[in-house]
Amino acid sequence: MKKFLSVAVLSAVCFVGLHAKSDSEKEKLAALEKFTKSVAIIEKYYVDNINFTTIVDKAISGMMSNLDAHSSFMDEKGFKDMQISTKGEFGGLGITVGMKEGALTVIAPIDGTPADKAGLKSNDVILRIDGKSTIGITIDEAVNQMRGKPKTAVTITILRKGEKKPFDVKIVRDIIKVDSVYTKTIEGTNFGYIRVTNFDQKVTDGVSDFLKKNKNLSGYILDLRNNPGGLLDQAVSLTNLFVSEGVIVSQKGREGTKEEKHEASRYKKLTDAPLVVLINGGSASASEIVSGALQDLSRAVIVGEKSFGKGSVQMIVPLGEKEALKLTTARYYLPSGRSIQANGLEPDIVVAPGKVPNSEADSFSLKEADLKKHLTSELSKVDSTVEVKKENDKSKVVSKKQILEDIQLKSGIDALKVLTNLTKKAKNGAKK
Repeated sequence: MKKFLSVAVLSAVCFVGLHAKSDSEKEKLAALEKFTKSVAIIEKYYVDNINFTTIVDKAISGMMSNLDAHSSFMDEKGFKDMQISTKGEFGGLGITVGMKEGALTVIAPIDGTPADKAGLKSNDVILRIDGKSTIGITIDEAVNQMRGKPKTAVTITILRKGEKKPFDVKIVRDIIKVDSVYTKTIEGTNFGYIRVTNFDQKVTDGVSDFLKKNKNLSGYILDLRNNPGGLLDQAVSLTNLFVSEGVIVSQKGREGTKEEKHEASRYKKLTDAPLVVLINGGSASASEIVSGALQDLSRAVIVGEKSFGKGSVQMIVPLGEKEALKLTTARYYLPSGRSIQANGLEPDIVVAPGKVPNSEADSFSLKEADLKKHLTSELSKVDSTVEVKKENDKSKVVSKKQILEDIQLKSGIDALKVLTNLTKKAKNGAKK
């Protein structure tokens, strides 16, 4: 009797939810009857003994995954993992994934995490996780398989553009602590460098603090490469630090629902200094909103590669205390009215990643005074790569050597030099 009561309650809930559809009431009732019959048949005849709750969970999961790549049903474990990850610390690989053309794809590795150190790259396709195929897998299922206890290993099989065949990467899980903002000055210039790795609750405060303390800088590089996104309000407020008016982004849901606009406030703007934004294929969602808005509002020059193309809004709807639905409820639209969903953002200056060609980085030159010191350091370099990287990350200056290793950054700095020169000329002309 309880089973039939549960089905009846479920049918009633479904009927209420379907009421907004254009189907007639007769068609809705026929569809609900088909659903309840299917559940009853599975429970009675399926080869394995499967309880009613499990059948319903699987039905909801299948329904959600067939809506779009970002909607899903979170069971008790999935909901708990989501709540843990929003606190900024969890056990895993430090990788953000999404569905691209039906394949589980790396959006971006998070700086300094096991995935980053293992060499995973944006747009890597994950074919297997610990030998299990990812065909037909949901994003939440993939995340659950890759997360786990720190110091345990997981092997993922990667298909990478330019490689002849897939290859395995073994990664040891660790506690993922995400620092969202890194700020530095750039050697040999009067420019500031702002690296935002993801949009958590601390982003705007971190960038705002740097801008206030460095008002004398003549320009800024905002690096959003491999930034998978995050909180919408942080994307809006970060953009507002550089613009004083206009719509930054708007949200539009299903037909007939109200459009929600997020506009800049002139009281929150902190700088008029020239700005260059770096993006690549790992720049998604909130980072695309920031770079796209700054591009549409003619506030920044965008340098790098085409972004990922995630322009949809997800909403977490709890189903009681232990489960929830993650449902796509709207799309983002930039100030010009364009959508980035599946399209991505085209940079103003397209630059592929790599070293600066024919640069000092490719040469080997030593002065007599440096020779003994250099040879000594070479002998002690065994397995010191990670330590060197950590030391560089802690530095408050982007060095010339680092610039020569990164042609996208070098191109951004060159573009910023042009912008600052034009700004100076315009000011001098206005004074005359």
